[in-house]
Amino acid sequence: MLGTKIQDAFNRQMNAEFHSSFLYLSMSAYLQALNLKGIAHWMRLQAEEEHAHAMKFFDFINHRGGEVRLVEVAAPSAKWDSPLAALEAASQHECKITGDINELVDLAAAHKDHASHAFLHWFVTEQVEEEAAVQEIRDKLKLGGDSGAGLLLIDHGLAQRTPHATGDA
Repeated sequence: MLGTKIQDAFNRQMNAEFHSSFLYLSMSAYLQALNLKGIAHWMRLQAEEEHAHAMKFFDFINHRGGEVRLVEVAAPSAKWDSPLAALEAASQHECKITGDINELVDLAAAHKDHASHAFLHWFVTEQVEEEAAVQEIRDKLKLGGDSGAGLLLIDHGLAQRTPHATGDA
């Protein structure tokens, strides 16, 4: 059985993951409008991955006999000053999510909820990958330029991203 404090925290995180999905989808739309289809494709796949993360919390709460509580997802930003600004926002967002996951790990440990603690380890590892991926794109944009040939090369490269397998997302 899932304790009330952990259930509440997991519901908050589940809804934060849904917001992350909306944020990346909004970034995808913004980049698509700039005709940066490769970066937009990367962001769309990232949105799908974040949705899968939310569903992991959804399923875990249900499997542990908890109550899933969906709340209204706040509308994300729709425009950024540049593709680089969008990636800066994504990087900051991933750092925040990492902090949130770390707090959940601490909460599970404090409540001696070993099942929740074990469940969260996947997210700890995933956040390392999430931060690194976004920071790499951001750094390439800084290096290659937020416009011109460098941006087009980055866009082309990101168009090659393929979705994770369902169990990995």
